[in-house]
Amino acid sequence: MSKPMLCPVCKSNRMRFTIIQQTPHYVRLDPQSGEVVAELVPEQLDAFHQPYKGDAYMIQCGVCGTVESEERFVKMAQHMQRQ
Repeated sequence: MSKPMLCPVCKSNRMRFTIIQQTPHYVRLDPQSGEVVAELVPEQLDAFHQPYKGDAYMIQCGVCGTVESEERFVKMAQHMQRQ
């Protein structure tokens, strides 16, 4: 996370960002009430419960509010440096 970033939408922000940590919580719900019946750790997931495969964190532009993966912000900064 020590690479220059540039917002791909507003194209002006290079300094103000929010790091949003994404922590999955695996649960089983009661089908009638929707209440949490059990909280699971990744090792307890059965064959029908897919583990989370997304990014561990996302980046939000502090100027326009766009939320994207870190890679998108880094690639935009690299693209603008080449021009």
